[in-house]
Amino acid sequence: MTYTAPPSFTTRPTLTGTFGMTASTHWLATATAQSVLERGGNAFDAAVAAAFVLHVVEPHLNGPGGDLVAIFHEAVDEASPGAGPTVLMGQGPAPAGASIEHYRREGLELVPGAGGLAAAVPGAVDAWLLLLRDHGTWELSDVLSYAIGYARDGHPLVAGAAATIARVAQLFRDDWPTSAALWLEDGAAPQAGDIVRNPAYAAVLDGLVHASCTVRDDGPVGRAARIDAARREWRTGIVAHEASAFLAQEHRHSDGTAHAGVITPDDFAAFEARYEPAVTHGFRGRVVAKAGAWTQGPALLQTLGLLEPLADDLLDPSQESGAHTILEAQKLALADRDAWFGDADVDLDALLAEDYLAERRALIGPTASGEFRPGLLGGRTPFRPPLRTSYGAASAATGEPTVAHGEARVSRNGETRGDTCHLDVIDRWGNVVSATPSGGWLQSSPTIPALGFCLGTRLQMTWLEPGHPSSLVPGRRPRTTLTPTLVLRDGVPEFAIGSPGGDQQDQWQLLALLRMIVGGYSPQQAIDAPALHTTSMPESFWPRTWAPAGAVVEDRLGDAVIDGLVRRGHAVTRAGDWALGRVSAVGRDGANGILWAAANPRGMQGYAAGR
Repeated sequence: MTYTAPPSFTTRPTLTGTFGMTASTHWLATATAQSVLERGGNAFDAAVAAAFVLHVVEPHLNGPGGDLVAIFHEAVDEASPGAGPTVLMGQGPAPAGASIEHYRREGLELVPGAGGLAAAVPGAVDAWLLLLRDHGTWELSDVLSYAIGYARDGHPLVAGAAATIARVAQLFRDDWPTSAALWLEDGAAPQAGDIVRNPAYAAVLDGLVHASCTVRDDGPVGRAARIDAARREWRTGIVAHEASAFLAQEHRHSDGTAHAGVITPDDFAAFEARYEPAVTHGFRGRVVAKAGAWTQGPALLQTLGLLEPLADDLLDPSQESGAHTILEAQKLALADRDAWFGDADVDLDALLAEDYLAERRALIGPTASGEFRPGLLGGRTPFRPPLRTSYGAASAATGEPTVAHGEARVSRNGETRGDTCHLDVIDRWGNVVSATPSGGWLQSSPTIPALGFCLGTRLQMTWLEPGHPSSLVPGRRPRTTLTPTLVLRDGVPEFAIGSPGGDQQDQWQLLALLRMIVGGYSPQQAIDAPALHTTSMPESFWPRTWAPAGAVVEDRLGDAVIDGLVRRGHAVTRAGDWALGRVSAVGRDGANGILWAAANPRGMQGYAAGR
């Protein structure tokens, strides 16, 4: 059988041009990045400016107290081949006081999904400043001016943020009064389109600019020193001290009990973002680059390795056999993720070796598996996480959670699924950035009044069982779901791609990759096409449940395909016509040098721009 033909209709065109292209999950971030390109900045200047705007305009999806994974490639030419795909590591570690013993003494079996005990050291801001220092060209004051303006003067609140605030409003009123003071007006949640401001965060950014201005040296050395001064201010100044002191007070967590946080100023001061080499694997004439096994990125590489030798129709999500095969391959790769991945020495060569892939590929049968089936690496016994079964609403997960879990407790604990942001930028010189910032959601923990934001909850992805790469250990990074992608052809970046979506991020990217590389779809055709994903793995977020054989599909996949998946034993949840997949991408056509961009239409919030 052949691959399903690309649809003739798309929700919007794949944008093309020669100057520069941007795509992100919010039109104001896209416009900001494009503005920087128009004013002579490069892709790195543009990405950093857009990222700080995302802190302001998508506060329910990311914040300065959160984390970041990015992958980038500098412009390539004969004189300067560049360093290859490089990972920007903005994932902070567990604080020194975050031990399994302490959390057990607090009566916890899992790290909570909200509250100060779930906070890793914030990594996003230092990472963005590092990227700007080393690869950008603009001064910090110019880059931050966009975000400062939106925070101080206001911006129209998007519908998703308004809905999130409404869901957690009772929690804010009853238990998190500092969050109520920032996000509620006379106790009422704002409406979509209302102008909202965050003067406290504007002041924090002004403080970083002021710190940078204390360095008077001219030239590139002076510019780097000015940005380093801002980094020191972030790590050792008001942010570190106010956050630590505020979260040391007991406050309500997602398990319904009160705890104090353990993060200290020393934890802030000890962290610095850094660069890491990417992990790469070939697929159908391309090289796909991801971050290491402290993210879920290598699971996408493994999934591609499992699928590569199969017939094209088995790589087609729009056919029953292809949708089934893709779901089963993802279950195997995600089981290995949960058994082996973490901030440790993970043998990725063995994981991606052809003999191991062949052994795993042989497990894909004609019917759906409802088992957790990690493989044996090096003869070692895989970690098997506690499997807490969940059906119904949990099986339809489309993003990252949570303030509380369970419909009956919405009004009290304010359950709402969070999510993530994404942005991609390519400039006329060929610099390209793909970045997935997240965490520090407004619903993560109480707002720190002096800062205008809260800390993140990434530690909920660690286990309180010792001896695993993803166990909670002081100073160790939690294994994150953030997972941007860079695709190269003949050693040159072809496109950058990514998505929000928690455990679904790489699953949705996989569909677009298969449709573009194997099916010949245009980027916008691939992004618009109906999506699906498996939930047959332990969720990475509190309360860490799973739905055996679970599959979530968009109805546009069609009754024939969906009914076929049910017959094969998949526990299918229909999510609606336009509910899954929030992919965006930018790239360059190697044949003619034309730049392109495409963005997700679902939710009417993500946009691409360029010329």
